[in-house]
Formats: sequence, C-alpha cells, structure tokens
Amino acid sequence: MLVVALIALSLCEAFAHNKVSGSVRCGCGNGVEGVVVTDGYNFAQTDQQGAFQLEVDRRARHIYISTPAGYLVENKGSIPQFFLPVDEATKSYDFKLTKNPNDDQRHTFFATADVQATSLDDIKRYATIAEDMRQLAESIGGDYFSVDCGDIVGDSPWLYPHYLEVSDGAGIPVWRILGNHDMNYYGKCFETSYVTFEKTFAPNYYSMNRGEAHYIFLNNNFYVGREYFYVGYYTEALLDWLERDLSYVPKDKLVFVVQHIPARLTPEQVPFEFTGYALADQTMNAGALFQLLKEYPKSHIISGHMHYNRNMEHAEGPMEHNTGAVCGTWWRGDVCLDGTPMGYGVYEVDGANVSWYYKSSGYQTNYQLRAYKPGSKDDQPNAVVANVWNWDSQWKVELYEDGVKTADMTHFEGYDRAAYELCADKEKVVYAWISPIKTPHLFAAEPKNPNATIEVRATDRFGRTFVATLE
Repeated sequence: MLVVALIALSLCEAFAHNKVSGSVRCGCGNGVEGVVVTDGYNFAQTDQQGAFQLEVDRRARHIYISTPAGYLVENKGSIPQFFLPVDEATKSYDFKLTKNPNDDQRHTFFATADVQATSLDDIKRYATIAEDMRQLAESIGGDYFSVDCGDIVGDSPWLYPHYLEVSDGAGIPVWRILGNHDMNYYGKCFETSYVTFEKTFAPNYYSMNRGEAHYIFLNNNFYVGREYFYVGYYTEALLDWLERDLSYVPKDKLVFVVQHIPARLTPEQVPFEFTGYALADQTMNAGALFQLLKEYPKSHIISGHMHYNRNMEHAEGPMEHNTGAVCGTWWRGDVCLDGTPMGYGVYEVDGANVSWYYKSSGYQTNYQLRAYKPGSKDDQPNAVVANVWNWDSQWKVELYEDGVKTADMTHFEGYDRAAYELCADKEKVVYAWISPIKTPHLFAAEPKNPNATIEVRATDRFGRTFVATLE
C-alpha cells in the first residue's frame, strides 16, 4: 500500500500546476487592472494594483497577456512582445504597457496572407509589397497594425531572418499566426510542428484587443505526424482556451478570428468527404468555432491558404474573408489563381463597425476590378466581362455605355482570363501543378453599341463606386 501511495503521490506531483505571480504595469509603474493573463490553458485577471496569480499547466510554453484596448506593448522589430517563455526558475512574470497615443476606437489593420517565400529573390519581391503597405499606412496615419494569416515562408524557415528584416523595416507591428508551410514537418506529432514558429514569432494561439474589437489568432493546421501531411482542425485544447478567452469579451464587441486555413469554403455545410479538398483546404470541425461565435453577431474570420480572394457569409453567422496571396501565383505572376492582384486586405474599424477593401500592390486604392473587352473570353464571346475581386452578395455591378446605364451585369462563375493565361505558361509558372481556379466574382453583359465608351461600375456594400473603362 505504501508503494501505491508513493506512486500516486509522484503522479500527482508530475501533473501538478505550478503557481506563478506577476504584474502588468504602465508608464511610471502604475498597475493596469482587468488585464487577461493566460498560459494557453488557464486564465487570470490583474487586480487593482495590476498584480495576478496564475496556475501554470505543465504543458505551457508561454505566459502571455491579451493586450487591453487603449494600450500597446513594446515591439521587437515588427513582433509585439506580449508573451514571456515559461521558465521553471521564474516565479514572477512582469509585463509593461504604454498608453496608446492614438484613439484606438478608430484604427486600421492590414490583412496579409501567403508571403510564401522560398528564396532570397522572393524576399526581394516581398519588399515591394511591404513598401506599398508602409506608404499606405503613412498616408492613413492614426492607429494601425497588421495581421498575418500565415505561410510566411514556403517550407524554408532559414528565410525567417530575411523576411523579418524586410517586415521590420516597414515599421508596422504584425500579429502573426502560422500556416501549414511554416510548420516543422517530419516530427513525431502535431505538438512538434509549431516549435520554430513559436521561437521566432509568437505563441501558437492568442488574443488581443483594440478599441471595441477583440482579435483572436488560431492555429488550425493540424500536422498528422507523417511527412508533410496536415488537416484543417481545431484541437480540444485550443477550443477550450478560446471558450474561456471569449468569456471575458462582451457580446456587443467586434470579434476577428485570424487563421490560416479557411473555416469553410461554402456558405452552407456540405457532406463530409475524405478528400484533399475537405481535409486540407478547410477546417473539418469549423462548426465548433461557429458555435462559440454564435453570440457575437459582429464576428469575422480572416483566412488565407487558397491564393484567391473571396468574401463569404456563412449560414451560421460569421463572415469570412479569404485573403488573396501576397505572393500572387507563388511569385511567378502578379495575380492570384482567381485573377486577384497580389496585395492585402484593409479593414477600417470605427467603434463596433468595420468596413473593408482590397489593396492591390502598386495600384491606387480605387483599383477594385478589371474589365475585358468582348471576345476576350471564349465562354462569353459577345460580352464585357469584369472581375470584381472583393465582391460579396451586397455589391452591384453595372454596365454603362457613353455614360448611360444599359445593363445590370450577370454574375457567373468562371476563369479569369489573366490568371488562365498566366497558369497556361508553364515555363513562366515553373510548377506543373499550378492551375487557375474558377471564381464566383465574375460578371458579364453584352453591350448594345460596340463602338461606345464602355464603363463597368461596381458599388460595394458601403456605397463606394469603382469604375473600369474600356475605350
């Protein structure tokens, strides 16, 4: 019996939680009350003096805060320093905040996805995108930052320092989450897959606050422990953490979930199939996320992975913005697989309201569509065709001839001509597997007068009208 008791005591000690303390302070040392602190499993909040005590799970790798609205953390280059590594010898974890000099009730964030650099040449090309973003941020001013949906590199972690040199130079804080091509492959299991990312950038999942918005960053790339295979999946530990994180968030807040793999690729759930499409291109248990977000009517999901741009209103509530790739067609062309130019999303938050647009790198912000003359597409031989890459169900797209509206353009799904021609040039795209995808943001209408000056006018859900002119 004594032996059994000793074994039981040993097991209890092995699984025991380690209690730590710490503080969150601002400026001259004043404590900040109500800051949420977590180790990725357990939670605490700071008291009136900014102090906290936290039970630390034996699996924890970081102690980190959900940066509160109105405050900023220090940045190391472009990396926000909201986390500290767990160290058995450390019993006090102290965080320092500064007051945000701008009113963060109004702020702008940029959403990037799939830089996917595999060489130093790709890093040089990425520098042009980073400079484009820097110039836009400078022109906007106020409070701004960036979120990144992952695939920072293409299975090339040795490029992280080079990527950071460029990203840091843009002067924009970036809150990142990893993509499938940022993982450590050939490890034993899922838990080995995010080690390098965490050592370089940030914890595997976390949150922060800005104004009336709560931002959540989730790793939904589940490495299956064999070669380079993965599925889109939220682990139980992540979902448990997320449920507790949201318990601190009022239901009227804006909520943004940033992740790599889309939650879903269709507005309605479709029957499950054991295919690469079902497993790797969307999240198998997305319903669990939707369930947690159902009490947050102002929730948005921002994802990447697909190398196209698409806005989707899911039947269960959250709107998903799948973001076009920074790298376009893997740096082989300046458009994505659906014809969206390489670029990034721009989101303008005002209190609990948000508007958005897509910024094509190297173009003005009003460049929101491309129009093709009749005869440009085999499947629409007599029609003007327009690609409106940030379209959603509340846009309207119209045809004008010599300044007079002659048609509401018909929505259809097909291939963008620029993307189709690029992907057909295998010498240019190099990779044989690169192919265009059919996109739902194409529109067509036959002009009444082929000699007229033709305009396509696209008006978004916020009442902004953009024009493409054909002479």
